[in-house]
Amino acid sequence: MFQLIKDTFRDKEFIKKTAVIALPVALQSLLNTVVNMIDTMMIGTLGEVTIAAVGLANKVFFVFGLLVFGIASGASVLGAQFWGNHDVKNIRRVLGLSLLIGLAGSLIFVLSGLFCPEFVMRIFTGSEETIRIGAMYLAVVCISYPLTAVTNIYTAILRSMGIVNAPVLISVIAILINVFFNYLLIFGKFGFAAMGVVGAAIATLIARVVECVLILAVVYLRKTALATRLPELFGYSRDFLKEYCRTSLPVVGNEFVWGLGVTMYSLVYGRMINSDSVVATMTIFETFQNLMQVMVMGLSSAATVVVGNTLGSGNKERGWDEGKKLICLQVLVSLLFTVFILLTGAQYVKFYSVSETVSHAVTMVMVVYAIYLTSKNVNLMMIVGLFRGGGDTRIGLIMDLCGVWVIGVPMAVLGGLVLKLPIWWVYAMVNLEEVMKNIVCIRRFRSKKWLNNLNERISG
Repeated sequence: MFQLIKDTFRDKEFIKKTAVIALPVALQSLLNTVVNMIDTMMIGTLGEVTIAAVGLANKVFFVFGLLVFGIASGASVLGAQFWGNHDVKNIRRVLGLSLLIGLAGSLIFVLSGLFCPEFVMRIFTGSEETIRIGAMYLAVVCISYPLTAVTNIYTAILRSMGIVNAPVLISVIAILINVFFNYLLIFGKFGFAAMGVVGAAIATLIARVVECVLILAVVYLRKTALATRLPELFGYSRDFLKEYCRTSLPVVGNEFVWGLGVTMYSLVYGRMINSDSVVATMTIFETFQNLMQVMVMGLSSAATVVVGNTLGSGNKERGWDEGKKLICLQVLVSLLFTVFILLTGAQYVKFYSVSETVSHAVTMVMVVYAIYLTSKNVNLMMIVGLFRGGGDTRIGLIMDLCGVWVIGVPMAVLGGLVLKLPIWWVYAMVNLEEVMKNIVCIRRFRSKKWLNNLNERISG
């Protein structure tokens, strides 16, 4: 292990290539998480029921985000391998097909949010006040979903081509706009009416419009490989469609299987004893968790691109070596974050105006999270980073299908609804799935079956 650490940091080319992608991605994730924290804090001044309502309403975006993330991740895998082989023609086809699927999927969520927001909210909770507030928020924010799909797909493919700085700058601009209009519209500043959660939703919509326009401006004004005429986004060969489906559909399925499982956890939390306090606890914790995940997600995203480019160029031995070094980096980062969480987690809760009960619960959930952190992050690196970078996307679907639905969801129901345990014990039971994933993922990694050159399977 010590030799691997030495080899990792001695490989200057690898460190530079990883850092160039991981750090901007981590920064972008950090900024998004910070604005979510600010949103939660601003909305938190309106009370715990409002926090719970917005948290549950955003579960709809969470499920939609999984669809978009799955499509964008599949596009990133193919884009990284095609870019490694300098195949611009197929990169543009990946973009076109991904946009078609992403926009079609977003319409389903927009229509449900616009025309039956109360029905959607009732899926997550039985609290009438929570449903009322959440429906008001959802009916506005859902309009931003198609814009989010376009932005994320373009960003993912740009990232696979090594263009990462411009999307980060655009995120900064969008975040500043979001925070500014949150302040104006939630609280009614500078002559604006105080609109509460509706104001927060409008602020998000404005930010998404600006973000989408700017990402398209970058693509076309800089004349990137994605700046193409409409016909070049279409015209798919049989081999292309086969490989797109083989690579992307398991990723989309993986995200949905996992996301629906996480949604089931939310359904359980929303029906536990003192459900509003439990949901507020998990809403606050999940914002913190997202903050802790920014670097590991950055490394995982870098893994997809770094390993994908390497394998796309035909160098499998180098891809294997990079895989080991990326896992090494993930373990080191995870251990540092574990110590940080245990030392500072209790201080984070003090930023929120919540009851002592919620404050204590959040702190205890953080302790459980710290215990599982390294296992969770190593699984993330292998499933989302390395295996996807090598086109081995079906293993992630199998892992989450078994882990979430065979272990996680039954444990949530048992702990939360049958045994009626405190939320931190329920969360500990749910995360037993990570242990199973560790065993299977490590075996898969060592088998080297994930090392694939997708260019070899596509012609035309």
